[in-house]
Amino acid sequence: MSDPILYSKPSMTELEVGHAHDAADNGWGSRCYQYIEDFQKKFAAYLGVPYAIATSSCTGALHMGLVALSIGAGDEVIIADINWIASASAITYTGATPVFVDVDPINWCISPEAVECAITAKTKAIVATHLYGNMCDMAALQALCDRYGLTLIEDAAEALGSSYHGKKAGGIGKLGVFSFHGTKTLCTGEGGMLVTHDQHIYETVLTLNSHGRSPTSTRQFWAERIGFKYKMSNIQAALGCAQIERINELVARKREIFFYYKEALSCLPLRMNPEPEGVWNSYWMPTIVANSDVAFNRQTLLDTFKKDSIDGRIFFWPLTMLPMFNPQFKGSNPVSYGLSERGINLPSYHDLTTAQQDRVIKAVLSVF
Repeated sequence: MSDPILYSKPSMTELEVGHAHDAADNGWGSRCYQYIEDFQKKFAAYLGVPYAIATSSCTGALHMGLVALSIGAGDEVIIADINWIASASAITYTGATPVFVDVDPINWCISPEAVECAITAKTKAIVATHLYGNMCDMAALQALCDRYGLTLIEDAAEALGSSYHGKKAGGIGKLGVFSFHGTKTLCTGEGGMLVTHDQHIYETVLTLNSHGRSPTSTRQFWAERIGFKYKMSNIQAALGCAQIERINELVARKREIFFYYKEALSCLPLRMNPEPEGVWNSYWMPTIVANSDVAFNRQTLLDTFKKDSIDGRIFFWPLTMLPMFNPQFKGSNPVSYGLSERGINLPSYHDLTTAQQDRVIKAVLSVF
């Protein structure tokens, strides 16, 4: 049997091991927050933002960001139908209602035209999810926010390293959130980050993330409000410090993998992650979408992958397909439903070999 090809895994070196070992040996007492603080500073510097708060997950970061914006019961937040469920779940945690709209057929991210059609008096924010490393049309979305008095939130969980007209993903909207799950380009096992240019949001999230205790309070164990506990551990942050030191290398490798696939598959009737003018795509997850005018069976490709020990990862389901989210609107976002049926992610990780990529390419070619 061929050696297994995973769809994703992290790149861990002696640098990560050394940092984590130091955190495990010495990261206690007065040093219990050292790696967390270092990671936040390095991450903020890389992104070009003044404030960053490390969290236990991207979901938690988004939840606290929404609460810091005073979004709650009776409010609506517009989100792309093609999404990972966590983005919508965080909205429901606040009591607000996620409103699902269609995506752009080219970049697979939230469609500004669909957003404008969905805005109501209850709309408070737009969540712009940069899918698979692709960038949303941030100029159009920001123009809508300015016109209707809304807040633009970036879900950059999958887009660390991508940029839009010189500004890095996550650092463009009112606030941005990231994921460091084991599949992501930068990995701490689990974990996330909230970033913002807004001092009030930063201070509010700091308080929320410490069970409602303000960092400026002089009274020990004194809570000002009901808060949360979405903190990252010092050992996780130690991994993050090493990874952010290697971020340019990690992103560059993702791009190498993507372009190898793209060149080999350019003869097929399919599209891959776009990189329009002014956009730099980190290509977190190389993705193929079969043209709508050709026969393509996603399950056939998955079965072909499985025969050669290749992990297959499907394009996200439209969230309106799920029973807990607006089932009466099932099928109302045709672009999202079409992409989901015709799309699949290809394996991509730092030490993926050319020979392994060739096996993936051979399987794709055989199906088409």
